[in-house]
Amino acid sequence: MMGATVSSRFRYIASVCLVAMALVVPGAAAAPDFQQWLGDLKAEALREGLRPATVDLALTGIAPIPRILELDGKQPERTVTFDTYLSRTVTKARIKKARERMVTHKALLTQMSKKYGVPARFIVALWGMETDFGGNMGGFKVVDALATLAYDGRRSAFFRGELLKALRILDEGHIAPDRMLGSWAGAMGQCQFMPSSFFKFAQDGDGDGKRDIWTTHADVFASTANYLATVGWKTDQTWGRAVRLPKGADSAAWSGMDKQAQPLSAWARRGLRSADGKPLPKANMEAWLVQPDGPKGKAFLVYGNYRTIMDWNRSTYFATAVGILADHIGSGK
Repeated sequence: MMGATVSSRFRYIASVCLVAMALVVPGAAAAPDFQQWLGDLKAEALREGLRPATVDLALTGIAPIPRILELDGKQPERTVTFDTYLSRTVTKARIKKARERMVTHKALLTQMSKKYGVPARFIVALWGMETDFGGNMGGFKVVDALATLAYDGRRSAFFRGELLKALRILDEGHIAPDRMLGSWAGAMGQCQFMPSSFFKFAQDGDGDGKRDIWTTHADVFASTANYLATVGWKTDQTWGRAVRLPKGADSAAWSGMDKQAQPLSAWARRGLRSADGKPLPKANMEAWLVQPDGPKGKAFLVYGNYRTIMDWNRSTYFATAVGILADHIGSGK
């Protein structure tokens, strides 16, 4: 096992160095193995019915990006507390921006909220959390990023499938290749959809025949709302609420989305109260106890809509921050 690990690391380092040399040495070509791989990919894309002009335009001249391999190989484990994460993501500046966007796009957000049954504040909260309202969509060309990961990544088969879907997006004319920007992992546009999510959830909000999640607000808002609605958003619920636990409670035995949801009345009998000390609502709803930092951290009772946000991003940090940001947007405080 030790020898296999060392060998694997050596192959990874060697591949990064080879790609780097091809990119920095004047006149040097990309690694021959990559060109062979790329040729096979082009043939597969053509077999799937993509137009030759699209395939040539999108794939000619691309090469693996060493920085993406570094990012993929060094994804950090969580090193911050939830309080620190919250202080960085749900800032006063972001709350202010979110409220301003609610006013600026009021008519459009109202339209999409009614159509999909998702409150506008959650559309805006996700928009803000993902890309700071479109201000930070990522600077990588999606095709190049996905090709890098498909060729020499940890999940080559997955990213190859995403790359072929990205080529289909281009083939259908939703966006031009040079404007198809996203994260190093291929998440695209203002709502950061992977290509597979694009085909499942992206919407043509303004009726122009394109699903432009990069520059068209109507498409961004419609796509975000459609995602939540499709995976089960309930119009009669919010996401959850901060709660106060009774002293000495063994919350580890209760906490987690893997546990059975309990009625609010059952949580009240266990001594839980709202964060402000008031009794829990008497609504006929079931909830899970979530403590993003474990038993000694903040506690939240969350509802079914929290699960839909977790479908978007499986991080409890992210899902809870979205809910808190949405509450700030709606409260006006």
